[in-house]
Amino acid sequence: MTDIDTGVRAGTETARTWLASLEHALTAGNADAAAGLFEEDGFWRDFLAFTWNLKTLEGREQICRMLAQTLPHVRPSGWEVEGEPTTADGVTECWVRFETAAGSGWGYLRLRDGKAWTLLTTLQDLRGFEERKGPRRDRGVVHEITRERTTWLERRRAREEALGRSEQPYCLVVGGGQGGIGLAARLGRLGIPTIVVDKHEKAGDAWRNRYKSLHLHDPVWYDHMPYLPFPDDWPVFPAKDKVADWLMHYADIMELNYWARTECRSAEWDEQTGTWTVVVDRDGEEIVLHPTQLVFALGVSGYPRIPEFPGADVFRGAQHHSSAHAGGDDWAGKRAVVIGSNNSAHDICADLWEHGAEVTMVQRSSTHISRSESLMDLVLKPLYSEEALEAGITTEQADMLFASWPYRVLPDVQRPAFQEMAERDRDFYEALEAAGFDLDFGEDGSGLFLKYLRRGSGYYIDVGASQLIIDGRVRLASGQVDHLTQDAVVLDDGTELPADLVVHATGYGSMNEWLADIVSPEVADRVGKCWGYGSDTTRDPGPWEGELRNMWKPTNVENLWIHGGNLHQSRHYSKYLALQLKARMEGLPTPVFGLEESHHPR
Repeated sequence: MTDIDTGVRAGTETARTWLASLEHALTAGNADAAAGLFEEDGFWRDFLAFTWNLKTLEGREQICRMLAQTLPHVRPSGWEVEGEPTTADGVTECWVRFETAAGSGWGYLRLRDGKAWTLLTTLQDLRGFEERKGPRRDRGVVHEITRERTTWLERRRAREEALGRSEQPYCLVVGGGQGGIGLAARLGRLGIPTIVVDKHEKAGDAWRNRYKSLHLHDPVWYDHMPYLPFPDDWPVFPAKDKVADWLMHYADIMELNYWARTECRSAEWDEQTGTWTVVVDRDGEEIVLHPTQLVFALGVSGYPRIPEFPGADVFRGAQHHSSAHAGGDDWAGKRAVVIGSNNSAHDICADLWEHGAEVTMVQRSSTHISRSESLMDLVLKPLYSEEALEAGITTEQADMLFASWPYRVLPDVQRPAFQEMAERDRDFYEALEAAGFDLDFGEDGSGLFLKYLRRGSGYYIDVGASQLIIDGRVRLASGQVDHLTQDAVVLDDGTELPADLVVHATGYGSMNEWLADIVSPEVADRVGKCWGYGSDTTRDPGPWEGELRNMWKPTNVENLWIHGGNLHQSRHYSKYLALQLKARMEGLPTPVFGLEESHHPR
C-alpha cells in the first residue's frame, strides 16, 4: 500500500468519524456538543439548509446559537462523505451529502486536528418540488390522437398571452440582463410563473450596445449561464456581441416570459392582498401587474455616478458617462479625457486611442491591476480552466469550492496568489509606477476579488491598456478634478487637460437607488445598503456582516429581493434565490435565522 493510499484511508476515516459525531449530536438536539466539534474560531457557512438565509456563523458560540434555534425544524440526517477526502498541510477536505426536513443538502468540510475549520452546507432541492429534469422531465406529448390537440408552440403562445393579463405571475423580475434571465430559467424549471421585464429592445442589449471592442474580461469557464454552458469551442474571452446573441437565444430556448421594451414605473406592496402592485410601460402600453414576489435584478450597481464638477455647464465639448460610451469612431484626431482608472476607464482609453484620439486618463485614487494571464494562471486555474475540468472539477463544484471559504478567511486564502503575482509581474508593475500610475493590491494585499466583493470597484484586469500607459500612448494625469472650462479639464494642482470629449468613468451608485425611485425612499431605507459585507475598508464600512448585504437572501422588506453580481455569482446564487421563492410559493415553512439589521440607508 502506498503512502497516498494510506493517506486517503486516514482522511476518509477522519471525515467519517467527525460526521458521525456531528450527526449524533444533531440528532440528539445537542447544539453545544455539535458546536464543540468545531475549532474555537471555526466557521459554518450555510445557504438555506439550516437558516433559510445566506449566513456565516463564526466561532462556537454563534454556531451553537444557530443550531439551538434551527434544529427542531431542520431535522438533519444522513450525513455521508462523498468521494474521497484529500489531506494536505494538515487539512482534510471532503464533500458531504445530507438530508433535512425540507430537502437534500450538499456541503464541503475542512478538518484540522480532528476539529472543523470550515463547513459549507447548502440546500440543493426541495423534497416533492424538485426541478423538472432528468427522470422528472415532461413527456411533451400525449400519445393519444384526439381532435383539437394543441401543439407545443400553441401552448407556449397561450401561456405568453395569458401571463400578466388573465393570469398574474407569482414572481416579477425587474431587469433582463444575464442575472435576470438566469434566475428566470431556474424559476421556470421549478414551475414558478415568472415575467422578466427589461427596457431594452431584446435580451443581450446591455452588452450589445456597449463600445464595439468590449470582450469579457473573465475567462469563459467562469461565466457559464445556468443549465446551458457555453460551447467548448468558444473563445476564452468572447466578444460582447457574441455574449449578447447568446443571451438573446438563451431567453428563447429557456422559454422565458421576457417582456422587452418594458420599463418598471412604480411598485407598491398591498397588505390586503399580499401582492405587489407594479405599473409597467410595455412598449407604450401601461400594464398593472400583481406579483407576490418582486426581484430587482439590475446588476451590481445603481444609476451612473456623474460628479458635479464646476464648469460642466460651460464645457463646449461632449460629455458622457462610461455606460453611454458607444465607441471611439467619431473621435479620431480629437482630445479625450477619461476620468477614472478602473476597468471601464482603461477599456475606453484603449478604444479611443485605437480610433486615433489623443487620450488622457485621470487617476483619482490608487487602483489594483492584475494582468489577465496571471489572474487566470494563479487565481482562477485551480477552479475555472481546462485543467480544472480535466481534473474532474465541474462548474457546480468550482462554485461550491469558492463559496466554501468564509469571507473572514478569504483574504488569507487569496493573498499568497497576489503576492506571487506581484513577484512574477514585477517588471510590469515597476514600468507602470514609473509612468506615474498609483498601484495597490487592496488595503490588506488580498487583491482583486476582495476589492470586488467589498466595493465593486477599484481594479482593472489588464488586457492591453496598461501598456498604452507605460508607453505614453495614453497620457496619465493624477489628482482630483477641480473644474471644467470651455475646452479643458482642470485638476486641483492647476494642470489643464485640453479636451473635446470628457468621459466620466466614475462608477455607479448603490442598487438601493433603484428601490428609492421605483418603490419608495422609505422601502429603500428599510432594505439598507446592498453589496459589501462590512469589512471596514474603503466603501465597505462596518459593522461586519460576513455575507454580501441583501444579496440573494431575505431583506427587511418581505417579498422583495435583490439579485445581481457578475456572471459567476448570478449563476451560482440564483439557485438559492429560486429555492427560497419556490418554498414560499408552495407554502413551506421558511423560518429565517439571523436576518440582519439595515445599515447605511439611502
